[in-house]
Amino acid sequence: MDAAEALASLGGVAARGEILALVTEGALRRAVTDGSVLRRARGRYALPAAPRIGERAELRELAEAGRRAAHELSGTAILLSAAARWGWPTKWVPTRPQVAVPRNRRVPSLAKRGIDVRMRDIPSGDREDGWVTTRVRTALDCAGLLPADEAIAVLDSALREGAVERDELLLGAARLPPRYRRKAEDRIRRASPLAANPFESVLRWIVSDIPGLTLDPQVHISDEEGLIGIVDLADRGLRLVLEADSFAWHGDRAALERDCIRYNRLIAQGWLVLRFSWDQVMHHPERVRALVIRTVQQGYLRVRRPLPDGYAT
Repeated sequence: MDAAEALASLGGVAARGEILALVTEGALRRAVTDGSVLRRARGRYALPAAPRIGERAELRELAEAGRRAAHELSGTAILLSAAARWGWPTKWVPTRPQVAVPRNRRVPSLAKRGIDVRMRDIPSGDREDGWVTTRVRTALDCAGLLPADEAIAVLDSALREGAVERDELLLGAARLPPRYRRKAEDRIRRASPLAANPFESVLRWIVSDIPGLTLDPQVHISDEEGLIGIVDLADRGLRLVLEADSFAWHGDRAALERDCIRYNRLIAQGWLVLRFSWDQVMHHPERVRALVIRTVQQGYLRVRRPLPDGYAT
């Protein structure tokens, strides 16, 4: 049994000690080096998230479009175009390559029609391969400049990859201009390497500031029969589960059967499960948030705990 197989037997996410009970430290180190196992946080490891169909090819195409646009303008690919270069899945993909050029540069009007041009100076130390922002600069730019949900999706992807560390990003954020610093630092602290994909990241952000709700990503839940599964988001105190349900996950009869059994075991174990589709999360966040708020209120009544401030009684 190799480290990836050991991790799969533990449900896909496990602590270092759990893995080393099954394989040697050398085997775990080799698996991290070759990418078959990801180090998501200190002492926590996970299997790489399976990309959605065509995702890798889509990211390669976006990165190549960014590279061509950067060379055309003698500029630097930034934001989501740079995130694509590093293989980071995002909430949205840019409709045009995003490129920064020096502030004193004149850009032809025709070029602006096909390229999202930002007038910004990028120091040579923040560029890689001569045309794209480094991983750290990309993550910092996204943290400070993108809408909150998009920023969290990028930061989760960056931390999940393991090539950048939270402390490294916070150190970089401390050097940002004041108007971006606080925003970037807050989003970096809220990001999680445990998020499986941007779908889950956006769902977590939508409900992140609901009073009385404390969600952890990728939570193991068991009953007397063993592991029920790893749920997307869970509040252990309220015994509330939020699932980001993709259509592909239920693509055949066997998958539907497994999901029904899993769902019923969660309910029998006292968990309340809310399931949200991609369209609901991405296009109707206010509906998602309102439903979760109502459910949290009922959850406090169910466990007979005083409601937190902000709820009508």
